[in-house]
Amino acid sequence: MLWVLFLLVAWCAAIVSCTRLCLAAVAAAEPMDPDPAAEGKDLSLYEAAFLSGGPRRVGELILVAMCRERRLLLAHTGWVTVVDPDGRDELERSVITAIGPEGQSPVRPVRTALATAVPVRALGERLVAAGLAVPASARTNVAVAVRQVRAACALVLMTAAAALLLVPPAAGRGPVAAWFALPLLLTASSLLIARLEAHPYSRWASPAGQRLLGRIDVPPRRTAGRRPGAGAGDGGDGDDGDLLTALAVHGTAALPDPALRAALKAHWGH
Repeated sequence: MLWVLFLLVAWCAAIVSCTRLCLAAVAAAEPMDPDPAAEGKDLSLYEAAFLSGGPRRVGELILVAMCRERRLLLAHTGWVTVVDPDGRDELERSVITAIGPEGQSPVRPVRTALATAVPVRALGERLVAAGLAVPASARTNVAVAVRQVRAACALVLMTAAAALLLVPPAAGRGPVAAWFALPLLLTASSLLIARLEAHPYSRWASPAGQRLLGRIDVPPRRTAGRRPGAGAGDGGDGDDGDLLTALAVHGTAALPDPALRAALKAHWGH
């Protein structure tokens, strides 16, 4: 009956981790009180980018905007080069600082620096204070709880395997496997529910922020319009406003230039 100890370990891990996930999901789903003034305003491109994709999307927007204005060069190999070292706002100056004094850098370290840059953090804090963005703590708690349930699921499988090895074949391993199937079903179903139900709460925008995003007149994602022979940042039909709006909301899939998409996708973890 030594296998019963393994079963107790499996059940404890499953119950504790699933309970933590439920509590984290409930806390993340609690309604936020948005600022009435914030709900009535129009989002800036930076704000729309943060609510759609977080600090990474803000970085994408800045890089592409500066590239379209020929103040940065983005190569399809994933390198960024400074052309105009004078940033027009704090976010652009953060990009130039992240690239470094040599004026050239791979996109990956620039992305890492931008994610923690003071202006980007301040933008997120303003949106959280206005009730438009989900607090980082809520997002982190759900993500940590999901990882704990995954670990518990793996532990159930390992303890089940160890328990089955302790049971002689002649004694019948079917009932033992059935007992372990219950905590395995609990953890697996919790992960599935988290994927379907808790995933919306891991978004950057709160319900109020999502409503503001829904009011943005986003142009269709562009699959054409790039001039033949154009380089990175030199494509499209010239309407940068529509392109940057689509980028802020949809991400790099909205970029019509394959070279520009390659410059970002290959080094931003897409």
